[in-house]
Amino acid sequence: AYPEVPDWWYAAIFITMTVIAIITCEIWDYKLPWWGVLLAVLLAAVFALPVGLIQAITNQQPGLNIITEYVIGYILPGRPVANVTFKTLGYISMAQAMTFTSDLKLGHYMKVPPRAMFWAQLVGTFIAGLVNLLTANWLLKSQEGVCTSANKDFRCPSAKTFFSASVIWGVVSPNLMFGASSMYNAINYFFLIGFVLPIPFYYLKKAYPNSWMDFIHIPVLLSATGMMPPAQAYHYTNWLAVGFAFQFFARRYHPEWHLRFTYVMSAAFDSGVAFTGLLTFFIFTIRGKDMVQWWGTRGDLCPLEQNPYIPAADE
Repeated sequence: AYPEVPDWWYAAIFITMTVIAIITCEIWDYKLPWWGVLLAVLLAAVFALPVGLIQAITNQQPGLNIITEYVIGYILPGRPVANVTFKTLGYISMAQAMTFTSDLKLGHYMKVPPRAMFWAQLVGTFIAGLVNLLTANWLLKSQEGVCTSANKDFRCPSAKTFFSASVIWGVVSPNLMFGASSMYNAINYFFLIGFVLPIPFYYLKKAYPNSWMDFIHIPVLLSATGMMPPAQAYHYTNWLAVGFAFQFFARRYHPEWHLRFTYVMSAAFDSGVAFTGLLTFFIFTIRGKDMVQWWGTRGDLCPLEQNPYIPAADE
């Protein structure tokens, strides 16, 4: 058997990175105190197990973005930078932990030594973080109007969603948006609904173990809408079509083919999208060339897509 990774390796990285996060927030004045960093890390640690269970069963990961924004928005209202920093430490840390755990699981299946996986993840994280930062700086300096409507090639939907969230939860604060005197106060009841709704379906599955109830998973159904924005309607239709084709049709009617090729096809889809994105960037975007025009690249043909606001009746 391959030698396992000692627990103190992980503990050393955990403590070191937490201390670095505290020092960073204190020196660069992110408006997030040291105890806010510890609270974010605690939330990530507490939710890692239940989120990991859901992801292991369904391959879907419920996000902690709203929970982290909600919590720190109440504690430190009016601090947008602190809000997004807390979300990054509390939500993204947990998401990265799930990604690393999935990698280790894949490495176990492929019989890759655990220590080799550990160092690959560590070095890969360092390289990816450095490349990400350098690429972002290069784009901001080289692309005019990046992340604005003036630049059609770099709209940055994820970054805009991040910014919008900092305004709602940080600048405005959840107390004003969803407090007792707010018109959106009723939304808070959905926390209770989300807590209670899985319970009856759990007992129904126990009562009818071989029925269609096995296909109902409330956390996945409820968390799917949390991806929008930045996900759009066509993302869901594509996911549904591919998932139905492979996880229902192929699995039920061609189990041998499914067992042999499904995971390879999944990796091929991911790799193909990544390589296509690189080719598109270097062939068209960086040279200022327009994309090939055909019906699939002309938007969703919705008249409100570019003008989402309906003018007033008296205008």
